[in-house]
Amino acid sequence: MTKKKSGVLSLFLWLFSISIIGAQITFTANTQNTTINWKGFKPTGEHDGTIGLKSGSFIVNNDKIVGGDFVIDINSIKNDDLDASSKWNAKLVNHLKSEDFFDVEKYPTAIFKITSTENKENKILIRGDLTIKNKTNPIEFITSVKIDKNQLTFNSETFKIDRSRWDIKYKSKSFFNNLADKFIYDEMEISITIQALK
Repeated sequence: MTKKKSGVLSLFLWLFSISIIGAQITFTANTQNTTINWKGFKPTGEHDGTIGLKSGSFIVNNDKIVGGDFVIDINSIKNDDLDASSKWNAKLVNHLKSEDFFDVEKYPTAIFKITSTENKENKILIRGDLTIKNKTNPIEFITSVKIDKNQLTFNSETFKIDRSRWDIKYKSKSFFNNLADKFIYDEMEISITIQALK
């Protein structure tokens, strides 16, 4: 290949890479219109509630999510199934914030980073790394995404994560024996709704 042709090819590749980068759009999460729902289970019942999002953004290329980073505000965890004004609600929330569970004094936030996406019929499989208490594990879930000009709406299906993978040990059969029916299941349910804007 002549130097002239090589130079033209290099210029073309450079322009192509610039056009790809230029096509990427960032949608910033509206934390006020974002909901992360959680539900935990034990043999004698269940509890559910929400956790807030501190910040986050999606990277979109040609109307497809290609990346994203999110900071989850674990300190904002709430319970919804008990009366908000009851001592039992406050007791549960404080326990979830304690060292037995999320230890928010030491680890006030969690981080989720999208690593890849894959089309699944009319929905999208999201794969990413979730970091809780400085421990990172891969997770994946199905979501629907709607992009309407300056707004992106992200609605995940309910999915499960295993808390024991992040060393959340309280009453877990993965760490303790002889709990009888006093254990809490390791798997908890999560669903996510995010509104993001250009």
